[in-house]
Amino acid sequence: MKKNIHILVILAMAGVGFQPAFSQNLPEPGRADNEVKINIVNTIVIGSLELGYERFLDQNQSLGLELMFLDRFSYVSDSGEGEEFNATSFMLSYNYYFVTPSDPSGFYVLPFLKYRNGTFTETGANDQLIQTDLNSFMIGFGAGYKWVHNDKFALGPYVNIARGFNSAVSDRFDPVEFNAGFSIGFRF
Repeated sequence: MKKNIHILVILAMAGVGFQPAFSQNLPEPGRADNEVKINIVNTIVIGSLELGYERFLDQNQSLGLELMFLDRFSYVSDSGEGEEFNATSFMLSYNYYFVTPSDPSGFYVLPFLKYRNGTFTETGANDQLIQTDLNSFMIGFGAGYKWVHNDKFALGPYVNIARGFNSAVSDRFDPVEFNAGFSIGFRF
C-alpha cells in the first residue's frame, strides 16, 4: 500500500510539473485549476470509496488521478455469503471537456489506465477458502456530463468501461468491467 501511495504522489507531481507544456491557453483569472471529487453513488450502493483529483491544463483538458478503496470488480460479481473483495485501485486519466468559456458545464470523455491491487476470497467446496489475485492493469474509456455551479461546485453522472489483463481474474470474472457513478466535486 505504501508503494502505491509513493507511485501516486510521483504521478500527481509529474502532472503538475508538465502542466505548462500541455496548456494551450494562458491561465484565466478566477478559473479553477484543480478539482477534488467523490463518487457518491458507489459509496452508497457497493460500499467502495472513490476519491478523485483533476489538474486542469486549460478549460477543456485535465489530467485525473483516482483512488478506489474497498474496490470491487464491477457490479455484476456474485458476491454472496463467504465472498469478500479486498482491493485498492488507482486510475490515471486524460479528460477532454466539450465546454465553452460562457458555459463551463458539458460533456466530457476520458481514456484511462487503471491498476487494481488486492484479492477476492470466496468459500468453495468443503468450506475451503479460494483466493483470486486481482493484481492487474486495465485500459478503458469513459464519458460523462458535469454541471458546474459558480466555477466551484461540479457534479454529474459518468460511465466507464475497461478491459483487464490478468488471466486469473478473467477466469473468475468477465474481463470487461463496467463502472458508473455520480461525482460531487469542488474546484479551487
